[in-house]
Amino acid sequence: MSTPLPPIDSRQPDLRSLKNVAIAVYALQAASILPPFVITFFVAVILDYIKLDDVRGTWLESHFRWQIRTFWFGLLWFVLGGLTYIIIIGWAILFAATLWLIYRILKGWLNLNDGKPMDV
Repeated sequence: MSTPLPPIDSRQPDLRSLKNVAIAVYALQAASILPPFVITFFVAVILDYIKLDDVRGTWLESHFRWQIRTFWFGLLWFVLGGLTYIIIIGWAILFAATLWLIYRILKGWLNLNDGKPMDV
């Protein structure tokens, strides 16, 4: 005779599925570094905002907040760099913003892979 399964608690988030969402967001952010795929940067933050309530109170919440902050600060720096592109300082801003974006994606992705929350 088999033992009955415990009832599924619908309030308990499926962390494996939500971790996959975080992985997908990091991948979308990474793809956005290539000019033809800039739209994926916006898709990533929309996905983060949609799933943010599902990760509240879990270690994954810090990753979602990290990704959202990466978007907003990245957008700020890329817009500033684009507006000043005509003068040489814009090139430096865009270069620094790209390096910063790569750093944020890699740091987040590595911590996610190790099961560590982000310091937000």
